[in-house]
Amino acid sequence: MGKVTTGATISLDGYIAGPGESGFDLLFQWYGNGEVEIPPRLRISAASAALVKPEWDDTGALIVGRHLFDMTNAWGGRHPMDVTTVVLTHQRPDDRPDDDDNFVFVTDGIEAAVAKAKELAGDKNVAVNGGQMARQCLEAGLLDEVGVELVPVVLGGGKTLFGELGTAPVQFDGPIAVVEGTGVTHLRYRVKK
Repeated sequence: MGKVTTGATISLDGYIAGPGESGFDLLFQWYGNGEVEIPPRLRISAASAALVKPEWDDTGALIVGRHLFDMTNAWGGRHPMDVTTVVLTHQRPDDRPDDDDNFVFVTDGIEAAVAKAKELAGDKNVAVNGGQMARQCLEAGLLDEVGVELVPVVLGGGKTLFGELGTAPVQFDGPIAVVEGTGVTHLRYRVKK
């Protein structure tokens, strides 16, 4: 059975999005500043690719919230990681009456979303994408590892990775990995259980 992981690109002042969901262009500059291509659209440094590509290859399913699903317009039909995406939502979208290989909708809470993602992932890892989903997994004791892509920008406000965490403080072991890429420092931590 794989791990349940989350990760986010974070500004030096701790935000995954700036005020009014701004700043993504600044946060994700490292996605296009390197010499190694990772399909579908990343060009990252060799150091970043040596860490990120195996993590992506070891991911068998992804969990996102409805807000991210809607905000990205469902990534045009399939998430860029090319795995089945479990969408946690209060209500299934009207235009998606059935689940398919691209998207599965879960309305029964984070535990059910993680269980479904683990089923889909098999022996591979489950990645949790988005601050609210990460917070819910951490609060429920379902998260195994956290990855931080720290970038040299200050956003001055916005949304944090774990938001209004109700179980603080939470401690982590590590770092279990520290990698300096171009325009980004990758940090990995294991959740203490």
